[in-house]
Amino acid sequence: MKYISVSQYAEKYGVSERTARNYCANGKIEGAFLTGKTWNIPEDALLPHRSTASTHTLPLLQVLREQKASKMKGNIYHRTQIDLTYNSNHIEGSRLTHDQTRYIFETNTIGITDNAVNVDDILETINHFRCIDYIIDHTEEKLTEEFIKQLHALLKAGTSDSRKDWFAVGDYKRLPNEVGGMDTCPPIDVHRQMKTLLSEYNHINKKSFEDILDFHVRFEQIHPFQDGNGRVGRLLMFKECMANGHVPFIISDELKMFYYRGLREWEHVKGYLTDTCLTAQDQFKELIDHFGVKYE
Repeated sequence: MKYISVSQYAEKYGVSERTARNYCANGKIEGAFLTGKTWNIPEDALLPHRSTASTHTLPLLQVLREQKASKMKGNIYHRTQIDLTYNSNHIEGSRLTHDQTRYIFETNTIGITDNAVNVDDILETINHFRCIDYIIDHTEEKLTEEFIKQLHALLKAGTSDSRKDWFAVGDYKRLPNEVGGMDTCPPIDVHRQMKTLLSEYNHINKKSFEDILDFHVRFEQIHPFQDGNGRVGRLLMFKECMANGHVPFIISDELKMFYYRGLREWEHVKGYLTDTCLTAQDQFKELIDHFGVKYE
C-alpha cells in the first residue's frame, strides 16, 4: 500500500494540515500511523465525516426569543447582543469598546470617555442590536434578496452614508468596490449573481455547516452593498446556523486574521475557515453552557 504525508492529504481534500493531523491523532483516518513524528496516511484514505449538523431547531433560538420578549438583563440574549455587535463592528473599524457597547445596550448612553466618539459608530451599534432582533424574529424565513436588503437597511439607517446620494442604503451598490485589495462583483452584475447564489443555496434541503460557510464566502466575494457587507454576512451566518440546527458563533477580534485568511483561501483550503468557525463555535458553546442553555 502507498502512503502520503499530512500535507499531501490536506491538499487532496482541501483541509488544513492541523485538521489532517487531528484526524490522524484521533483515529479518524483508518490505517494512518506514526513514524517518529511523521504521520503516514494510506493513499486511498477517505475524508472523515465531520459531524456538525443537527436535524432539529436549536432550543437556543426559543430561549433567545423568550429573553428578548422579557427584556431581562444578564442572560444569553443580553450577552449575544453585546458580544456579536461589539466584535462584528470592531472587525470593521468601530472604535467603541466592549464596555461602551454594553452601556449603549443596557442604558442607551455612551459612557464617559476622554476621546471623541464617531456618531456613526454609535448609530451602527444601535442598528446592529436591531439587526440581531430581526434575525431572531425571522430565523426560519428563507433567505431572499428582499430579506438581505432589509438587514442592510436596518444596519445603515440614519448614518452619514444614508445621506449620500450615491450610497444606496437597503439596496445594492452603485459604484465598484473591493475587499482586501481584491475586486468584487461589478454593480451591474450584483442582482444576477445574488439571484444565482440564493437559488443554489435555497435548493439545498439540509444545509450543512460547510454549506453555510460556502454561502458566506460567495456573498463576501460578490460584496453586494457599498458598505456593511461583512456585518450583514456574519449576521446571515448566525441566522442560518440557528435555522439549520447548528450552534451559531461569533468571530471575535482574536480570530479576525484567521477569519480573513479563511475567506481568502476557501477555494484552495476549506479547512482554514472551517477550523476558525468551529473554534468560534466552541467559544460560543462555552457561553451557552455558562447560562445553562441547551443547544442540542
